[in-house]
Amino acid sequence: MAAFFLPRASDDEQAERLYDALAEFAGTEPAPHGQRVQSMTFTHEGAEWVAAVGEELSGRRTTQQLRRGELIERTEELSSSSRVLAIYPGAPFVVVTDAQPITGAASEWANPFTARPDRVTYFDAT
Repeated sequence: MAAFFLPRASDDEQAERLYDALAEFAGTEPAPHGQRVQSMTFTHEGAEWVAAVGEELSGRRTTQQLRRGELIERTEELSSSSRVLAIYPGAPFVVVTDAQPITGAASEWANPFTARPDRVTYFDAT
């Protein structure tokens, strides 16, 4: 487990303020220590995506096709220039990225967006 951090925060105090401000922006509640999400995988439009704090969204789509009686499996790597700033647990989880309106960066993802996780990794509780 990694220690809690947020991109663009210069110290722990600033990370706490930013975490609370991003929760307010997202219309959700900040999670207490021990329940803060470092990363999650989720399924979106048939692809498995990974949202990890401090990293760009990445995904993988695997398709199968029958060709000349043989099943061919193809995996496509997916990426997004949107960097994850924070993930808030809930039903569903809420993911905040650095895309509009936080920065002027365009994204194919809404900001924030919601997803139901398949797997979750939490920050260290200390």
